[in-house]
Amino acid sequence: MKKYLWVFLISMVPLIEIRGAIPYAVGMGLPLVPSIIVAVIGNMIPVPFIYLFARKVLEWGKDKKYIGGFFTWCLQKGEKGGRKLEAKAGRGLYWALFLFVGIPLPGTGAWTGMLAASILDMDFKKSTLAVLGGVLLAGAILLVLSLGVVGAVDLAK
Repeated sequence: MKKYLWVFLISMVPLIEIRGAIPYAVGMGLPLVPSIIVAVIGNMIPVPFIYLFARKVLEWGKDKKYIGGFFTWCLQKGEKGGRKLEAKAGRGLYWALFLFVGIPLPGTGAWTGMLAASILDMDFKKSTLAVLGGVLLAGAILLVLSLGVVGAVDLAK
């Protein structure tokens, strides 16, 4: 049970998310289906809070003495990147969000995807579904990669 708690907590950490939780679960030899369920739930719990509050926190902090520069940079970066994605994606913006979250590269997880959705004022329900789909895709990709690495290590023994 303690290892599942670690899977859950790892999947909630920004930038690590399901990309770290699935390899951890595979490396610990945990059963796959419960591990994936726990990792997906852990990765999705912060999503509504990010959408509802992250932009407000950044707006609040942009004129503060010590954090203002960073918060302003985050807002500008998110706005610029979001508008660029919107221009390229057109009507396929939610598919673009799904792929952005689903392809497991550094900085492309549920946290970043939902922050972009918030900054772009995208629909909450559609954004959440796109991010959930992306988390499931990223989880599947990482599961295949992790099983391949574990299988290769087992063969080398």
